[in-house]
Amino acid sequence: MKILRQIAIVFTLFMALALLIFLYLNRQFTYEQRDLVYYNDMLHKVVNAYNNGQNVGSIERAYDCQIVLSKDLDNPELAEMYRNNAFVLDFAPRGEYIGKVAWLDQLDHYDTAKRGFFGMAIILWTLILLLGYWVLIQFYLYVVKPTKELEHFATQIARGNLDEPLPIHKHNFFGHFVEAFDIMREQLKESRIREMNAEKARKELVTELSHDVKTPVAVIKATCEVMEAKYEMEKIREGANLDQIQDAESKLGTISQKADTISQLITNMMHANLEDLEQLKVEPTEENSRILSELFNHLKHYGNIVMENEIPGCLVYMDKIRMEQVIDNVIGNAAKYAGTDVHVHFDNCSVETDVPGKKAEFLRIRIRDFGPGVKEDELPMVCEKYFRGSNSTGEAGSGLGFYLVKYFMKHQGGGMEYYNDDGFVVELLLKKV
Repeated sequence: MKILRQIAIVFTLFMALALLIFLYLNRQFTYEQRDLVYYNDMLHKVVNAYNNGQNVGSIERAYDCQIVLSKDLDNPELAEMYRNNAFVLDFAPRGEYIGKVAWLDQLDHYDTAKRGFFGMAIILWTLILLLGYWVLIQFYLYVVKPTKELEHFATQIARGNLDEPLPIHKHNFFGHFVEAFDIMREQLKESRIREMNAEKARKELVTELSHDVKTPVAVIKATCEVMEAKYEMEKIREGANLDQIQDAESKLGTISQKADTISQLITNMMHANLEDLEQLKVEPTEENSRILSELFNHLKHYGNIVMENEIPGCLVYMDKIRMEQVIDNVIGNAAKYAGTDVHVHFDNCSVETDVPGKKAEFLRIRIRDFGPGVKEDELPMVCEKYFRGSNSTGEAGSGLGFYLVKYFMKHQGGGMEYYNDDGFVVELLLKKV
């Protein structure tokens, strides 16, 4: 507020100076009475000079007067003198009236006052000009410039640059406002540092836990290998129940395969987390479509999975680990929310590409359950991150399953569709080689 006080003081001083100038000009315009004795004396001198034979011109120059040698009162020269408020006396040398003698003293006084007033007006105009420029400079320094600095500061904040401080000038009109902005910047910077430290700590915790989980997984894997070797030896023993041995070996195979999957997922968790799913690598390679049957066979524990037809033999682009996660999520959801048999159907299909007249070939996997399906108003949100439907109450889950399914299928070069049709249907598309 100091600048406002300065402007108020300067304006008051200027107005006081202007008042003094007006008072001075007013005094200059005081009415001055004529000295009749002086002019009578001057008239006497003019008459004497005329009587002594001096010409009219020299008399006028000597006594600063004008002589009109005319008895006509309508004389134009005399009329002009009266208009200029001249002091006019009768001119009668040797006692004979022959004209008029005039002194234009008021005109001289007017010219002097006019020049004085004009000079004072120029001075006042100059002061007003200087005051205006001074106010403009102060306005720029204390209003416009700080506003531009605030604009630059806001741009840097929007770009995420929290290291550049906002200049705080001693007499800034926006002093407290600017200081508050700079405090906000420091608070944002500290908040970002805390967030980064928390994120680092969380990732370190995930890495540590992932390392700890790998140990029991390795033990499970080793135990499965020992038991598989034991059952191989049991097969050659006389009287061995081969059906029971084969059933146990199948279950051990499932456990071993799941242990491998867990090991792969734990490795991924050491480099990414669920908040940064885009860091999860999807590396599709050329795979035989027949391996899909193995992925479904390992999910028998979810319930009855009906394979309606044979898988068409072809090469597809697939990341086996990610595809296993995809199928596990879809079948697991069907078992959790439908509780019915799950039917799986395979066929080939063509999809239009962005190139006119060109189509891409896909292997389509249609997975159908016969449950209540998904509410129509919730269908568009099924693949949204963290979305859980109204039928998920009491069921474990994070709302990431179908988000991952869509993400993995897209990054394998394929896609997914889902809809209700006497149950819930999910179609997975794997691009053919």
